[in-house]
Amino acid sequence: MELSMSLVRPTVELKDGYLAFYQEWIESGEDMVPWVISKDPSDFEAMVQSLLNNEKGENLPGNWVPDSTFWLVVGNKVVGAVNIRHRLTEKLFNCGGHIGYGIRPKERRKGYASKLLALSLQKAKELGIEKALVVCDEGNIASEKTILKNGGIPDSNFVEETETLLKDFG
Repeated sequence: MELSMSLVRPTVELKDGYLAFYQEWIESGEDMVPWVISKDPSDFEAMVQSLLNNEKGENLPGNWVPDSTFWLVVGNKVVGAVNIRHRLTEKLFNCGGHIGYGIRPKERRKGYASKLLALSLQKAKELGIEKALVVCDEGNIASEKTILKNGGIPDSNFVEETETLLKDFG
């Protein structure tokens, strides 16, 4: 039996699934990608509301753009997350792009990243983003393959302020 897979907005109904997802990232010691999953979930309802407010452009810090967060859910398990910026500032154009996504460490190499990015590109189109900028670290071969598999077009490489080389896909 194949489990259902869907991209859903953050919701308190998925608290247990999300907390397991979050804890796995913490235990892995890896950087949390996308950045929104590093938000402290101890007040889960407030965290969810904050994510929903970001989508509406409410209570954003200065220079931030509205963004939408979705969780990739398989069955009742949160296996991935994506953050889609509705528009780009100069900084996001040079570092970050429209879409940041990640799959929890123990669920990688199962095709979830490609599905997550495909669904995210559909959501981006619904938000009026006709050409999404998706970037990855220079050495992240898996992410580069995922982007190319979803129709990414290699663009120029550029160096972020931290000296990390990023690959730019239009």
